Amino acid sequence: MKIKTNLKGTGVAIVTPFHNYGTIDFSSLGKLLEYVIEGNIDFIVALGTTSEAATLSCDEKEAIMSFVKETIGGRVPLVMGMGGNSTRTVIGTIKKTDFNGIEAILSVAPYYNKPNQKGLYNHFKNIAAASPVPIILYNVPGRTASNLSAETTLQLARNFENIVAIKEASGNMQQVMDILRQKPEDFLVFSGDDALTFPLMSMGAAGVISVVANVLPAQFSEMVRLLLQEKFKKAQKIHYKLLPVIQQLFADGNPAGIKAALEIKGILKNNLRLPMVKANKSVYFALQRLLNDIRQ
Repeated sequence: MKIKTNLKGTGVAIVTPFHNYGTIDFSSLGKLLEYVIEGNIDFIVALGTTSEAATLSCDEKEAIMSFVKETIGGRVPLVMGMGGNSTRTVIGTIKKTDFNGIEAILSVAPYYNKPNQKGLYNHFKNIAAASPVPIILYNVPGRTASNLSAETTLQLARNFENIVAIKEASGNMQQVMDILRQKPEDFLVFSGDDALTFPLMSMGAAGVISVVANVLPAQFSEMVRLLLQEKFKKAQKIHYKLLPVIQQLFADGNPAGIKAALEIKGILKNNLRLPMVKANKSVYFALQRLLNDIRQ
């Protein structure tokens, strides 16, 4: 039997705001957290891909988690991004982490190494043995260069009670349907692609871990809530209204697009850490127009 988790609906993969001189802007991070909570999102994911976690030091990651935990104060569940391409290093991080106030970890499939399915299975097997909290697998082959297959996902779901969900961002609808069709009843599938949330939830996904919900939390979480209630026609209207924004957010890389959008909203400054750079001007102006249209 799976470990029970309170996760469902709209999770937000929050960005990390930076000052002009490159340090973390905790004031803007606090503002963003309040904004998405007021937008009725269901849970927060810190230190995911969208947070530029790969550019953050260990001390910065600890400071962010401490700040996020204190700011949200248990109002919504908190998921911590914790993955890497060294199994031993991930396990070492788990052993050093204070999991008080953390609902689960989101662990991305190993990147760059390109392990086969046996390697992927054993990577997550060892993480499951070390983790004191539930684990959400994260499959994003466009970034990792390795795909966690439906078969391997299902083996992990069946064999480990603390592997409770997957964030699926392969874009392979057949693969996701195979997981949804054969998964244990209490294993959850979250969309890892904002644009595919509507179809995936129509097929049985439990929600989404979203980028667009940083900037449009109320609208996107309303769509997800309608989908959970199987009110597909109403949800469809919101899906098609938000789709052009979602497409622009990823037109020049993530989190470049979402940080541009959040600057347009007045929530934070449009600063990124190299090797990420700001979205180009055509994307910025397109987002300005689209976000203004949604406000009207």
